[in-house]
Amino acid sequence: MRAVVCSAYGPPENLRIEERPSPPLAPGQARIRVGAAAVNFPDVLVIADRYQISVPPPFVPGSEFAGVVDEVAGDVGDLAVGDRVTGTGIVGAFAEEVVAKASSLKRIPDGIDDRTAAAFGVAHRTAYHTLRSVARLQPGERLLVLGAGGGVGLAAVQLGVALGASVTAVASSAEKLDIAAKYGAEHLVDHRSGDLRTALKGALPEGADVVIDPVGGDLSEPALRSLRRGGRFVTVGYASGVIPRIPLNLVLVKGVRILGFQFQDLAADELARNEKELVDLLVTGRAVPHIGGLYPLDDAAEALRYVADGRAIGKIVIAVRSRPAVHS
Repeated sequence: MRAVVCSAYGPPENLRIEERPSPPLAPGQARIRVGAAAVNFPDVLVIADRYQISVPPPFVPGSEFAGVVDEVAGDVGDLAVGDRVTGTGIVGAFAEEVVAKASSLKRIPDGIDDRTAAAFGVAHRTAYHTLRSVARLQPGERLLVLGAGGGVGLAAVQLGVALGASVTAVASSAEKLDIAAKYGAEHLVDHRSGDLRTALKGALPEGADVVIDPVGGDLSEPALRSLRRGGRFVTVGYASGVIPRIPLNLVLVKGVRILGFQFQDLAADELARNEKELVDLLVTGRAVPHIGGLYPLDDAAEALRYVADGRAIGKIVIAVRSRPAVHS
């Protein structure tokens, strides 16, 4: 099979396309013929050995894929050859084949193509579980989203609107904010055009109820200050590359809550409820990932560079197969 290979830690430009043997199957696993894979910022960190989990090279990067089951081993439940599925992992997705635990795969709903399915998983699930179960966003509340042009940020804009919130989007360019507005953001703030704290006071004079922060860095403290008394601030990631230092006196004086999101913290029943609601939003067209760039497998390094440089809007997708199937 053809695959993108990281032979040594470093920038995306170090990656190469190689012919590799098909990965072996173990009990409980399935082999998936990959139709599309989505690029996430942690993929950039993994190949540079800057992620929280270190993967020894050589390895195939990529954490999110969609495709068709080609082969199954024993103990895979009702999963069968020909099923269309999506899945995630730390590495392995940027290849023509991937092997994964059958229990970790999710069936792709009818009518959803591979590219949409690959782009939907990580960002929309992160955003929805964060809004629904961590922030506990309510209809009519004021939601502030940092990094609103990125995968998680733009998903949070869409899903915040779907949950009935008034959304303020913060991003680094007019182009990113224009896309956020198309997905329902009511207030738009370019944090590179002036003082963010002042801009947020203008956009949210009564304060935000919830802040979703996948960026960190210099944006976090002004966003925290924009919260009303008793508001909730959820840290999701640090796409800026800088983990912020928050003055704790702000938490004391404003009476706000700072929360973090991790999938493993969710109760099983709440996770199942969220997943059901999220799939319904997808199939009814109320939450569809914005694919801001499509690259062939040969150009995977370029796709990763585009994400690493913060230029991506929504999700960047690698078309592993030239014609992903669409079923209705």
